[in-house]
Amino acid sequence: MDYVEARSKRTFRDYLGISARGFCMGVADVVPGVSGGTMAFILGVYEELLDAVHAVNARFLRSLVTFRFGDAFDGFPHRFLIALVTGIFVAIFSLAQFFAWALDHHPVHVWAFFFGLVLASIFTVRGKVSRWTAKEVIALLLAAAAAFVLVGAVPVETTSAAWFVFLSGAIAICAMILPGISGSFILVILGKYQYMLTAVVERNLLPIFIFGCGGILGLVFFARVLRWLLRRFHDVTVAALIGLMAGSLRKIWPWKETVETFTDRHGEVKPLVEANVLPASLSGEVLLSIGLGIAGCAIVVVIERLATRRSA
Repeated sequence: MDYVEARSKRTFRDYLGISARGFCMGVADVVPGVSGGTMAFILGVYEELLDAVHAVNARFLRSLVTFRFGDAFDGFPHRFLIALVTGIFVAIFSLAQFFAWALDHHPVHVWAFFFGLVLASIFTVRGKVSRWTAKEVIALLLAAAAAFVLVGAVPVETTSAAWFVFLSGAIAICAMILPGISGSFILVILGKYQYMLTAVVERNLLPIFIFGCGGILGLVFFARVLRWLLRRFHDVTVAALIGLMAGSLRKIWPWKETVETFTDRHGEVKPLVEANVLPASLSGEVLLSIGLGIAGCAIVVVIERLATRRSA
């Protein structure tokens, strides 16, 4: 029985297994620094996910808008996508409340853990560049410099206008199909990570719907652009992505000192300009944060080794 035929003869139990894989991807997507695409690769659904994304083509969309649903779903892997997406959403809605609470009550610990995740991801993803030449190094340095400046210029509260939430969804969703790049981390850069966590916790459906619409657009169109870039300019593209991750570490450094504040529309005083600083002393809290950072690094290293063994 070949692979395509095996897909067509899946049982309900098989689809439960796909939902379980989706749950693991959702867990990864909630945590900035761990890529849902990497998890899909480890769990053996990455190739089928790419096939499903490319099945959303002009023929499929034309059949949908003309209400020819039989033609639209003929050969379209809708059962696979429903099972996978269900698992992803169950994970996101079940874990969002915990991370929202942790960011409010233990921000330094959370950001230390995230910092370790992203730092380790940079070193693991660099192995995806087959040959480092001057072009790759220049792409990395330019992207790192651009990201460093960009995240320093992004205010603590970016606009929550519908267009920006839509754009955030379109950009962040691309990370789900790109191993090594975290969609939640991109939301951190865009200043919309905690906003979307709160929307999920409070079941605020409007921003979730707008974000989801942007995600669908990004998955259908931006994924094709990334796929084309990776096929035509693989090493340069990956090097630039590594640079973006490296420069963006400025955003998630755990220890910060508030330089300027502002009062938001609810009357709360919030930081406007923050400077990264070193901890004043090696207290128990600082050591715990360092330990969490090391744990974050270890998780990424383990995931990468599992992925390497599976591809070997």
